[in-house]
Amino acid sequence: MHAFSDPTSPIYARVTGMFYLGIAIAGGFAIAYVPSQIVVPDDPAQTIANILNRSTLYQSGIAADVVVMIFEIMALTMLYFMFKPVSSTLSLAAGMARLSMVSVMSAMLFFHAGATLLATSPDLMPSFNASQRADLAGLFLEMHRAGVWIWQVFFTVHLVLLGALIVASNKAPRLIGIGLMLGASGYLLDSVYAFAFPDAALLGALRVALLVIVTLSELSFALWLVIKGQSTATPAQRMAFSH
Repeated sequence: MHAFSDPTSPIYARVTGMFYLGIAIAGGFAIAYVPSQIVVPDDPAQTIANILNRSTLYQSGIAADVVVMIFEIMALTMLYFMFKPVSSTLSLAAGMARLSMVSVMSAMLFFHAGATLLATSPDLMPSFNASQRADLAGLFLEMHRAGVWIWQVFFTVHLVLLGALIVASNKAPRLIGIGLMLGASGYLLDSVYAFAFPDAALLGALRVALLVIVTLSELSFALWLVIKGQSTATPAQRMAFSH
């Protein structure tokens, strides 16, 4: 429990960084890899077949989603206390934005559950034929995918605030904070692009460029925490935290 007792210590920062890296690894598996192997665009019947034939991979993706949410709760809590001496208001707002993101993520699992039931329980909704059941399961998976575009809005807010807190502190290089604030809008533009302007080529290219910046900044921040920890707090910072 010592690692969680002092938010100003290097070990506390390293544990926070490990949670952050865990989110990146599990999230990449659940959000990018598994759907690419299971979901076949415009072919819900084949998607259902993949869920059945590759059930271990599909269920592993759901398990990875759960791991992400658990790690998110730990990371956002630790980040809140780490940056509370810098600005208690902004640190709380950043934590609330990230918690809102996790809430959307948890709701998205209901759509996974619906698709799973339709794929594995043929006695469910017997009035529907196989094609209709596949179409409905495909709709659930599309709604799950749309959930990503929703939580990205909250994540944008979180990253802008986190970047500002990093710039105002000595927890990590200012360049990382600037990268987070600049690149965060990539998540927002990705949602806008998907929902409203899927044919806007320039917007699509811009959001990719910004997503590259924010991804590199996030990974740099996580690695900095794991490798460097954080600087020892000054007496003034310790006093601010104690209040």
